[in-house]
Parts: sequence; structure tokens; C-alpha cells
Amino acid sequence: MKDLENKNIIVTGATGGIGNSIIEKLHDCRANILASGTKIEKLEKLKKKFSKIKILNFDITQNEKIEEFIENAFKELGGLDCVINNAGITQDNLAIRMSIDEWKKVIDINLTSTFLISKFAIKKMLKNKKGKIVNITSVVGHTGNLGQVNYTASKAGIVAMSKSLAIEYAKKNININCISPGFIKTAMTDKIDEKFKEQIISKIPSSRLGEPEDIANAVLFLASSHSNYINGETLHVNGGMYMA
Repeated sequence: MKDLENKNIIVTGATGGIGNSIIEKLHDCRANILASGTKIEKLEKLKKKFSKIKILNFDITQNEKIEEFIENAFKELGGLDCVINNAGITQDNLAIRMSIDEWKKVIDINLTSTFLISKFAIKKMLKNKKGKIVNITSVVGHTGNLGQVNYTASKAGIVAMSKSLAIEYAKKNININCISPGFIKTAMTDKIDEKFKEQIISKIPSSRLGEPEDIANAVLFLASSHSNYINGETLHVNGGMYMA
């Protein structure tokens, strides 16, 4: 993806397994990267591994500071061509046991913060009359999942929100798309009970969990000019587990 060279790109949730892989792939393409997350130690490790990237410790739960975050990232990068909204959390519980705090926390971090980051990034992109936003959703946002009414609602919401944003700003050459990962080998899936993991794999035609780089490769495509005529779409990367 030579056209990603020198592109100014923000990646949230940069310190997780998928985030790390996205950073690595973009770095290989010689993009200008700002990696964001809440764990400063892990951000520093990324900085040591990929010396040219910039890091910014920021908690996206601070909704009132997201505009300032985008402004700071813009200044650090010297511009803004693309945002990868990868940050997210789970806080699982059965619906009848789920507290309002568990509901709000997941919705606020996964959906509201993604909206606000997109909103303020679009304001910057409008000045350049072009830009890319890639939002990371989840297969369970399409299928539903036991004990995850908050998480699935937040991820489904990202898909619908992205479609609306795409309609609003397509004429300004701003592309907003989603990537919907299936079950990927990360710290999150490592916590899944082995018997349950076997059940999941049995439902995947590819008969395996995905790798973080499978998602990162999809990010490269949607962030590049190769996807210029793709807007408001969701790219499913799940080994055939869910076919839209």
C-alpha cells in the first residue's frame, strides 16, 4: 500500500492485540501514525519498537476532552488523513443482571466515543476535502451473543452510525466504513473457556480463530485509495462464521 506513505493516521486502542498489528502494518507502509491508548507503559513499548510513531495517552471515556484530543493529534501529526477507531471494552452480564452502569459504560466507550472522535475528525477532514474513517465493530453486533446485550448494541450502533455518516459526507470525499472481526486471537479470546472456544471454532468454516493481522490487512485496504468507491460498508473478517 504505497499510497499510505506519509499519510497522517490516528489509531485508538493501539495497545491491544489488534491495535498492535494495525500499528505494525501501517508502520511498514511508512504512514505517519499517532497511537493512542490508556496504558502508557504499553504505548512506550510501541514507541520503542516503532521509533517513528507518535503516542498520546488519552482516555476516550473523557467525552468532553475528545475535541481537544483530536486537535492535539492533528498538531502532532501535522494533518489528518485517516482515523482507525479500534478502542473498545466488554463488560458482560446476563440482561436481567446487568446494571445501568455496565450498560452505560460499554455504550459510552464503544459507541459514543467513536461518534465523537469521528465527528471532530470529520471537521478536520472537511478542510482537506477528503479523508477515511475505519470503525472496528464485531461479528456479534450482527448475530447477537449471550451475556453481551450492551456490547452487541454498541457494535451494531457503530455500523448504523457509520452508514449515516457515510451518506452525510460522501460528497466531500470522506469515506466511513466498518470492519467486523469474528473471533480473533487476542487477550480477550484467550480468556474464553477451552470447551466454549472449541464450540466457537466448530461454527467457523475456516476451522480456526483469526489472527490480528487479518484485521490489520483489512484496515490497510479501507484506509488506502484502493477503497475510494467504498462507503458505508462493513467488511466481515470472520472465516465464514457469519456471511452477510
